[in-house]
Amino acid sequence: MECVVQGIIETQYVEALEILLQGLCGVHRQRLGVHEICLKSGPNLGFVASEVRLLCDIEQAEPTWTVKHVGGAMRGAGAEQISVLVRSMVESKASKNVLRLFYALGYKLDYELLRVGFTFHFHRGAPITVTVSSVNKMLKLHATDEAVPVTPGIQLVEVTAPATSENYNEVVAAVSSFCEYLAPLLHLSKPGASTGVVPTAAAAAASLMSDGGGTTL
Repeated sequence: MECVVQGIIETQYVEALEILLQGLCGVHRQRLGVHEICLKSGPNLGFVASEVRLLCDIEQAEPTWTVKHVGGAMRGAGAEQISVLVRSMVESKASKNVLRLFYALGYKLDYELLRVGFTFHFHRGAPITVTVSSVNKMLKLHATDEAVPVTPGIQLVEVTAPATSENYNEVVAAVSSFCEYLAPLLHLSKPGASTGVVPTAAAAAASLMSDGGGTTL
C-alpha cells in the first residue's frame, strides 16, 4: 500500500520550495527524469479493464524500468475522514523488453508522459518521498526529446510513503504532519481533488528566498 497527496505550484516558486524541503529533510535532492508509459488491457484480457504503468528512469547511465500497478483506494468512513489517500500498489523492476512483453499480452498504449524535476527521500516518522516535476507530453511516439509541458508554468508536487494494512494510520499521521510545513507554498490533497495554488505563495517564497533557507523549522 501507499499513502499519497498531491498539489500544484507555480514554477516561479519551485526554487523556494526546494529551499524549504532542503531545510526540512536534511538531505540533498536527486534529479528526476522518468518516461512514463500507461497501458490498458485489451478485450482478450477480460471484461474489466486494467491499467499498468511502465516507468523508465532516464537519469541512470543504463535506463532502468519499473512496472507499477495502482489499485483501488481504501474506502469507508475512516478513509473519508483522513486527508491522505491510502491505496494498494504493486511495483517491481523489469527488463528493457517489458514494453514488448505487455504488447504481446494484449495491452495497448493509452498515453505516455515525461516527468522532469527532482525528488527528496527522507525519514520523518515514515519513509517519505517528495517529488516536484514538470509533466510533459510527447508529440511523437516515445520522442522524449520533443516533449512539451502539459501545463506550462505549473509543476506537480507529490508526497508518497509506503504503508501496510497494519501501520497505515501511523504513516498517514506522518505524511499529514509533514505536509503542514509546506502549507505556506502549496495545498496538498488527495489525487483528483486539487484545490489550486496558494494565494500567499508569493510572500512565503520571498521570505524563504531572502532567508536563504537558513531558518530551522
